[in-house]
Amino acid sequence: MQPKPYMNPYLAGFLLGLVLLATIYITGRGLGASGAFKSVVIATVEGVAPQHAANTAYYADFKATNPEGPWKNFLVFEIVGVLIGAFFSGVLAGRTGLKLEKGPAVSNTTRIIGAIIGGALFGFGSQLGRGCTSGSALSGMAVLSLGGILTMLAIFGAAYALAFFFRKLWLK
Repeated sequence: MQPKPYMNPYLAGFLLGLVLLATIYITGRGLGASGAFKSVVIATVEGVAPQHAANTAYYADFKATNPEGPWKNFLVFEIVGVLIGAFFSGVLAGRTGLKLEKGPAVSNTTRIIGAIIGGALFGFGSQLGRGCTSGSALSGMAVLSLGGILTMLAIFGAAYALAFFFRKLWLK
C-alpha cells in the first residue's frame, strides 16, 4: 500500500491552533506533554515507594496541587488521546510500522544513542523550563505570554545554531 501524502502543514498548524483554542476554552489551560509524563512518574513512585513519596517535597507539592491524584490529571488523558490518534492516523495513511529514520552517514547504534540522549536532555530541560514546547511555547504564545515567546525563540534559536554542527549526521 502506497503511503498517502502528509497533510498540508499550514492546514495542520491552523487545526492545531483550533485544538489549542478549544483546550484553553474548555479546561482553562493549554496543551502540554511533559506534565503527563511527570504524573506517570509520580504515580509510579507513589506505588513503588510510598514512604519516599510522602517524605519528598517535590511529590508533596504535586499532591497539593493535584488532589485527585496523578492519574486524574487531564494531561495524562491528552497524551493517551495523542497516542491513539497518532496510531489511527498512521493506519489510515498507510504509515504504520517500525522504521529507524536516519541519515546515510549514521549507524543505527549512533541514531538510537543520539535519540535517547536527546530525549533525556529535552525531558530534563522541560522540567527546568516548567514545561515542554507545547506547554511553554505553544500555549504560552497563545496567551501572549512573554515567557512563551522567549521559550519559542530559544528553542528555534538553539536549533538553528546547532543545526550546522549536526547536519552531517543527516546529509552526505
